[in-house]
Amino acid sequence: MKSAVKAVVLDIGNVLIEWQPERFYDEVIGVERRKALFEAVDLHEMNEQIDLGGAFQGTIYDTAEANPEWRDEIRMWYDRWIEMAQPVIEHTVHLMRALSQRGVPVYALSNFGVDSFSYAESKYPFLAEFDRRFISGHLGMTKPNPLIYKTVEKESNLPPKALFFADDRADNIAAARKRGWQTHLFEGPSGLADELVSRGILTGAEAAL
Repeated sequence: MKSAVKAVVLDIGNVLIEWQPERFYDEVIGVERRKALFEAVDLHEMNEQIDLGGAFQGTIYDTAEANPEWRDEIRMWYDRWIEMAQPVIEHTVHLMRALSQRGVPVYALSNFGVDSFSYAESKYPFLAEFDRRFISGHLGMTKPNPLIYKTVEKESNLPPKALFFADDRADNIAAARKRGWQTHLFEGPSGLADELVSRGILTGAEAAL
């Protein structure tokens, strides 16, 4: 039997806002050059350093200077970042607001840099609507580190079984489930809507966009 959910925890990238750097580079420099870039430079590891609290512009520009043959392309990760972090997944935003209207606390738990999150807030005001925000750059640790989930439990004063978590990455979900959280692997907003309805957290009318 599923335990009562006391708070819903949502990832941001690919749950509330699409995050597809490869798609951006495919459109800007072409698929073949993008593949060569990502093979030559570990841009996701660079981004991990930002998510851990590293300087947004500094980390990217330092990587660009260390790889001069790709300098312009790497700098795009900062200069045109907002084009990678779009569009908004409107149905998930609707679900977040429906939960709030129901009186269900909604938390963010996201791998996100300090400055990049501030920038995202300036473009996406709904990011200020969470009841609590657990942002990796501020915490100095990223999912799926078990300590980040423990931090949510401690600061929310809720037991693991009372937390329902939606994330698009299976490793993040597995780490939360191991701690006893209720989980949903996000593959699209309609699936999350159905899950929330099936659990009785929202009605079908509330979950519908």
